[in-house]
Amino acid sequence: MLSFSVPLGKLVRRLSRLRGGGSAFPGLVVEKIDPGFMQRTLASLPHGVAVVSGTNGKTTTTKMVVELLQSQGLKVFTNRSGSNFTRGVAASLIGDVDWRGRLDADIAVLELDEAHAVHFVNKVQPRYSLLLNVLRDQLDRFGEIDKTARLLEHIASKTTDTVVLNREDPRVARIAKVLNGLDAVNHPSVRYFGLDESLRSTFPNDDEMRTTGIGPSPSGTPVAAATGEAVDLPAADVVLRRVGARDADFEFDGGTVTTAMKLRGVYNIFNAAAALSLTRAILGTGPVDTPKLVKALGEVAPAFGRGESLTVDGQPLELVLVKNPSGFRLGLKSFPAGGYATMIAINDNYADGRDMSWLWDVEFDSLREDGVEVLTGVRAYDMALRLQYDDVRFGVVEPDITAALRAFIDGSRGKPKRVFCTYTSMLAIRRELAKITIVEVVS
Repeated sequence: MLSFSVPLGKLVRRLSRLRGGGSAFPGLVVEKIDPGFMQRTLASLPHGVAVVSGTNGKTTTTKMVVELLQSQGLKVFTNRSGSNFTRGVAASLIGDVDWRGRLDADIAVLELDEAHAVHFVNKVQPRYSLLLNVLRDQLDRFGEIDKTARLLEHIASKTTDTVVLNREDPRVARIAKVLNGLDAVNHPSVRYFGLDESLRSTFPNDDEMRTTGIGPSPSGTPVAAATGEAVDLPAADVVLRRVGARDADFEFDGGTVTTAMKLRGVYNIFNAAAALSLTRAILGTGPVDTPKLVKALGEVAPAFGRGESLTVDGQPLELVLVKNPSGFRLGLKSFPAGGYATMIAINDNYADGRDMSWLWDVEFDSLREDGVEVLTGVRAYDMALRLQYDDVRFGVVEPDITAALRAFIDGSRGKPKRVFCTYTSMLAIRRELAKITIVEVVS
């Protein structure tokens, strides 16, 4: 079966890429004809599998972990296309194995959608897992956020070695109690990444976005950022102490290191602390070249569409992915509007989430001064209505992304540009931009 499934999968992958098809389709084909392909291939890796999941930041964090491990000489397999469903992992494997199905790697670091990660860990138990956050996102898929927390809890329960948790997110942090319970099966070790107290108000968790700071939060954990009160938090393996314009301070092993950062956005820098903690867990007690590790962290560039900067007509054009209220708020805070022409592209396809009501939980005041040049995507008119309520002026409303992007570029020549976009609109915009500028091909 193996000698048949791998060549067929590679052929389907090549044909799919020639036609511009989806990156996960070859994985679907291989799943059907050889259901054990993924489990069999990943079982051969000496350091096993590490899973990265959570609502926000999976793609960039996974990229960071991969590059940090590579800086220490490890060969890493990852689902680089960002197709974070199980069949997306299978499709990526097809691209990396040789014709006999052998994978030349020491470890797999995989970004996985919360719901699909549950199916994955039932087939392949990860040795390590990193759980980033739980926020309102795609409620048409996940329902209430406590359901999302239970999905992450299941991932943690299947992990055999180490689980890395965000101590600042109450729903994520309390997973540790489940892992330490008497009825737990694997009892993995737990470590945390966290924030300096001065930064906590910058990263509100979902409860803090819906409470006044008086009384318990919906998760049953005190809301610290809103009140300024101290909270009894566990010690963290890595703490983000400071975020500068182009650098950041991280504390670990009793000391603080400062490094320049190519990544932009405060949320990306916090995810760097998460990536550093997971990397340290994987490297374990073996030799670690810490200066090289920190240098690699500072050189990580944004993942595609996540603060990615392209060049159009000699000016930068930044793509900022937004997919829930927390992400959009942090995007607006991290990328000030002043001096930039702005476009917003909102789709409601399956990968974006059908329910766009979360746009009403985002404050767009920061866009008032310069306004928004173009609104596009399936929900362009919904976005226009939302901006009207915040007294933000806007120009062209064009649901067709190709026409809207052309109008945006033509109307803002000579100015740097920024596009806030949902996932599928980001993919469409990158395809169009590839016709006029250099865009990294992610396969």
